[in-house]
Amino acid sequence: MDLGLKGKSVLVLASSRGLGRAAALEFAREGARVMISSRSEKTLETAEREIRSATNAEVHRQVCDLRKPADIEALVDRTAAALGTVDVLVNNAGGPPPGNFDQLDDQQWLEAFELNLLSYVRAIRAVLPHMRKQQSGRIVNFASSSVKAPIDGLLLSNTFRTGIVGLAKSISQELAADGILINTVGPGIVQTDRITELTQARADKQGITFADAQNQSLAQIPLGRFGQPDEFARLVVFLGSEANSYITGQTLLVDGGMVKAL
Repeated sequence: MDLGLKGKSVLVLASSRGLGRAAALEFAREGARVMISSRSEKTLETAEREIRSATNAEVHRQVCDLRKPADIEALVDRTAAALGTVDVLVNNAGGPPPGNFDQLDDQQWLEAFELNLLSYVRAIRAVLPHMRKQQSGRIVNFASSSVKAPIDGLLLSNTFRTGIVGLAKSISQELAADGILINTVGPGIVQTDRITELTQARADKQGITFADAQNQSLAQIPLGRFGQPDEFARLVVFLGSEANSYITGQTLLVDGGMVKAL
């Protein structure tokens, strides 16, 4: 299948490692020109070098703190200047800290809102003039399997990831006339540093070993294994491609069958 991504301009947020980096790599493999971003210049430089080496694609990098609106605007401006436009936006941000209701104060709620929901709003707002001008665009939002089944101990994530779904579903109606498709993808337990950190936190809380906590997670997955970042990234690339011409406003999980909700 020709995904129609050769020469396309793709901006991937929070993409120096984890699922964001995996998505940027897969877009580059399809011949897209990619802008990656992160708060860390060091990890960005490494990711840029490795993606370019693996794909021979055009890759650019820009430091961006997604909590700062000026950084997001500068990132989109630089992408358009370097790549000519923005054909695809991949919204991503690091997960908020774990915690139950009584453990979280106002400042933690505000920080999670700004990082995990408002940053998506700001990025979409910034790319829309470019997409509307060309009457075409794809937006893919990273969320979590928690949008279908909340995860114990991840109240901030449960709340704001679900907000992403409401945002995307609502504006999919507004953007369709401009040829812009927007969808949300929720990873289940996909092997990343974030999953390792959450597994260790759960092990510490329960007083069990990391291996036991990991086995608890594995027992929930019908396919019997954790997902890999490239498995998640391939769906992201399809939804962000020209091959996706009729899917918008949808939420899809990549979870190995873990979530039993319809």
